Amino acid sequence: MELQILITLLLFLLLVLFPIFFLFRGKKYPDGLPPGSLGLPLIGQSFDLLKALKADKVDKWFQEGITKHGPIWKASLFGYPTVVLHGPAANKFIYTCDGNILTNTQPPSISRILGSKNIIELAGHDHKRVRAALTSFLKLEVLKQYVAKVDEEIQHHLQTHWHGRHEVQVQPLIKTLTFNVICSLLFGIERGLKRDKLLPHFQHMIEGVLAIPINLPFTQFNRGIIARTKLVPMLIDIIREKREALQEQKQANPRDKDLITSLISIHDDDGSPMMSDEEIIDNIIVVMVAGYDTTSVLLTFLVKLLANNESVYSAIVSEQQEIAKSKALGEALAWEDLTKMKYSWRVASEMLRINTPVALSFRRAMQDIEYGGFIIPKGWQVLLSSSMTHMNNDIFQNPTLFDPTRFEKHSLQPPPFSFVAFGAGPRMCPGIELAKMETLAMIHRLVTQFTWELLKEDECFVRNPMPEFNQGLLVRITPIKATFMSSKVSL
Repeated sequence: MELQILITLLLFLLLVLFPIFFLFRGKKYPDGLPPGSLGLPLIGQSFDLLKALKADKVDKWFQEGITKHGPIWKASLFGYPTVVLHGPAANKFIYTCDGNILTNTQPPSISRILGSKNIIELAGHDHKRVRAALTSFLKLEVLKQYVAKVDEEIQHHLQTHWHGRHEVQVQPLIKTLTFNVICSLLFGIERGLKRDKLLPHFQHMIEGVLAIPINLPFTQFNRGIIARTKLVPMLIDIIREKREALQEQKQANPRDKDLITSLISIHDDDGSPMMSDEEIIDNIIVVMVAGYDTTSVLLTFLVKLLANNESVYSAIVSEQQEIAKSKALGEALAWEDLTKMKYSWRVASEMLRINTPVALSFRRAMQDIEYGGFIIPKGWQVLLSSSMTHMNNDIFQNPTLFDPTRFEKHSLQPPPFSFVAFGAGPRMCPGIELAKMETLAMIHRLVTQFTWELLKEDECFVRNPMPEFNQGLLVRITPIKATFMSSKVSL
C-alpha cells in the first residue's frame, strides 16, 4: 500500500505539478504582491497545509502565516501560487465577487468526476440559471411537504440499522441514511435493487473526487472516473423514465415530485427546457456529493456532543419530548414540528461554527485583482478558511466554548459574512433547508428512541478533507422504553 501511494505521488509530480511549474516559472508578476514565500518549486507549503488539515489545525496554520506575514500573504499550494485571505471582509469578497473575475474553478479531480456543467464550476448567467432551477425544488416552500417522507426514511433506517444492536458505528450508518434520503428526494427511487446498484458507484465517485488526479488502474481517481461512467447511464435512464411519466401525467400529485422531475419540468419563457440533460446529470451528482458528506458529518458530531454534554443533551431531550407528546404513536413529523425545534437548531448551528464540514474554499483569479492594497495576479489561487472567522475571539467571544446561546435572537449578532458554514451571498448552499430538515428530524428520532455512550471517549477524527472518525464513532446504544403516551388518540 505504501509503495502504491509513493508511485501515485511520483506520477502526480511528473504528470500534473511539473507542467504547472513550467507554466508559471517564466511568468513575470506585477509589483505589489502580498508578502510571503512560494517555497520550494511545485511543493511550496502543500504538505504543511495537508498535515494541518489532517490534524484539524487549519486555523493554527493560518495564524502562523498571519503572524509571520500579516493579514494577506502568499504561498504555493498544490502546484499553484496562492494568496491566502481571512476575515469577514475577505469572506464577502470571495462569496460576492463576479464569477468572471474570481472563478470557482476546482481541482481537476473534482471537475472530471462531478462534470463541467455543475453549479460549482458555472459563473455569470449560467450559474444564475442553474441555481434558480435547483432552488425551485430545494427552497423552503417546496421542501415543507417532504418532511414526512424524510422522517419515514429515518424511522426505517433506525429500525433496520440501530434497533436490536448494542453497538454501532455512527458515521458510516448516518452516511447510509443521507444516501437514502438523497435517493428518495432527488431521484424518487424507492428502497430496493435500483438504490442498491447506485450506492457502490456513488461511494467510489466520492472517493475519487478527493483523490490525486492520476488516471491509472490502481488509483482512487481511476475508480472514481469509472464509477461516473457507470452512474451516468443509470441517471440517463432515470431522466427518461421521469420524462415519460410526466408525459403520461402519472405524477400529477406534487408530493410525488423529486428533484429530477422538477428540473426536467422547468422551461424558459420561450418553452425550451431551462437545463440540458448534461446539466441535470452534473448538478444531480454535485447535490448528491454535497448532501451526502456534510449532513452526515454534522449529525455525527452532534451524536458525540450529546454523549459528552449533559446540559445540552437534557435541553434537547426536553424540547423533543414535548413535540413527541403531541404526536400519535407512529405519526410522522410535520413542518410545524420542526419549527418548534429552535434550541436543537441553535445547537446544530454552534456545532457547524466549531466543526465546519468544509474547512477550505479555493477560487481562481481570471484577471489581475487589487485587494487590500495588494495584487492577486491572473491565474493565482485564492484560499479562504471559515475557521478563521468562526474561531476569532473578536467576533465570537470565547470561540472554543460550545455555546448555543450565540444564535439566540436577543444575542449580539456577529458582523455579516462571519458565519459561513453554508457559504454566503450568491454562493450560499442551495440545500441548506434540506440539511436543516434532515438534521432536526434525525435528532428527534435519536433522542426519543435511544440513549448512548461513547465506547472510546478519546476517539479522534482526521480531515481527508472532510472529518472522518478513526473508528466511525463507536457508541453503545440502549433503546428507550416508552415513558410517555401521546395526548392524541389513535383512530
